[in-house]
Amino acid sequence: MELESILYFIENKNILVTGATGFLAKIFVEKILRVQPNVKKLYLLLRAPDTKSATERLNNEIIGKDLFRVLKEKWGAGMNSIISEKLTVVPGDISREDLGLNDSSLREEMLSHIDVIVNLAATTNFDERYDIALALNTLGAMHVLNFAKQCNTLKVLVHVSTAYVCGEREGLLLENAYRMGETLNGTTGLDIDNEIRLVQEELKELRAEGASEQAITLALKDFGLKRAIVYGWPNTYVFTKAMGEMLIGDLKENLPVVIIRPTIISSTYKEPFPGWVEGIRTIDSIAVGYGKGKLTFFLCDIDAIVDVIPADMVVNAILAAMAAHANQPGEVIYQVGSSMRNPLRYSNLHDYGFRFFTKKPWINKDGTPVKVGKVTVMGSMASFHRYMTVRYLLFLKGLEVVNTAFCQYFKGTYVDLSRKIKFVMRLVELYKPYLFFKGVFDDMNTEKLQMAVRENTTEADIFYFDPKCINWDDYIMNVHLPGVVKYVFK
Repeated sequence: MELESILYFIENKNILVTGATGFLAKIFVEKILRVQPNVKKLYLLLRAPDTKSATERLNNEIIGKDLFRVLKEKWGAGMNSIISEKLTVVPGDISREDLGLNDSSLREEMLSHIDVIVNLAATTNFDERYDIALALNTLGAMHVLNFAKQCNTLKVLVHVSTAYVCGEREGLLLENAYRMGETLNGTTGLDIDNEIRLVQEELKELRAEGASEQAITLALKDFGLKRAIVYGWPNTYVFTKAMGEMLIGDLKENLPVVIIRPTIISSTYKEPFPGWVEGIRTIDSIAVGYGKGKLTFFLCDIDAIVDVIPADMVVNAILAAMAAHANQPGEVIYQVGSSMRNPLRYSNLHDYGFRFFTKKPWINKDGTPVKVGKVTVMGSMASFHRYMTVRYLLFLKGLEVVNTAFCQYFKGTYVDLSRKIKFVMRLVELYKPYLFFKGVFDDMNTEKLQMAVRENTTEADIFYFDPKCINWDDYIMNVHLPGVVKYVFK
């Protein structure tokens, strides 16, 4: 693979970024503005009814973030003029055809000048309503592709997916594409048009029955999960992302397409500064719960690999792939993670959490530090169910009997406890595939891309994404966990 200067490739280019208020998208935008201020223009697609609302979102949810402080220090008083010159907000919605663009003159401008499209828009909620997940993760991918086909000067489309489209497969997981209708369990009959029809019929039925919006949401969450399981995927998120990949592969024609599959994305490793994070993700919510003293047991295979990759490394891989595949028709997939070259295990996280919160305890609202201990690790679903039965379910059953005897006097307590138990059990079922994950993500394509970047010695330090350079002890203890704690307390 030959790769010329990434900085030169970005220079004078017009780039459309969808999902512009998302975690990765913000880091992507900041990186380009910082390392290549001579980019022509960044078109930022934001869900908004009009330009005024989109501009407010730009200022509040993107430029106003601490992430941009390095740029503000660098540009000083000139920051606002550079932002207005380089960034164009685009009110729109990828769940609609033509990305929901209402401004015809802006649409024509984009179709005439855009060189690169990076699709970062998605819902990453594992437990999303099926209609919403299909609209964003599946049809959204198709709408972005169709828009890309209309762009007169487009050089490459980058679609950001997830490595976990593999479901619960084990062993070495290759950087292979999904064929239209392919399933993980061999079940035949997966048809995306049919999935759309089914969810529309379900929604129509629910509304005809007079169901409340809350009831509709719960029903469509359950419906999506059931549809995913039918074809071998563990949740709605990865199922709809996999179908999005299928549509892109099937409809791309001669377009140069790159699919990036990151694993679990964590805080920035190095740029624009270490430890920037936004939102509390799966492993972070576990760490916060533990630090607060609310997590006394944990369910996982303690020896399993938890594939983590810092956000700035994912962004660098996107930028390198953009430059490497410009004007090269076809599809290439890059899995960006650490399990192959520098694996991190749940046992490591268990140790890091104990050490970190022992040294720097969580401070409660009353100013007292929380003392943490080693958590009990349950290594199987069977042991978890036994624990829940002894600790909660037997008590719930007893409360039900007492409640009946006392004329529903304890109904509120019973309903509240029952709801909490159902919530925990649902979360465990949703996250179970990743707590006992036995796969390793092949990254041969990504390694070749790294080698191509390293050959250009002047840019290797700017566009780093080699997981082998991560010292997990230093990164988790001194960068990531402090970043998570800072985010929670801000």
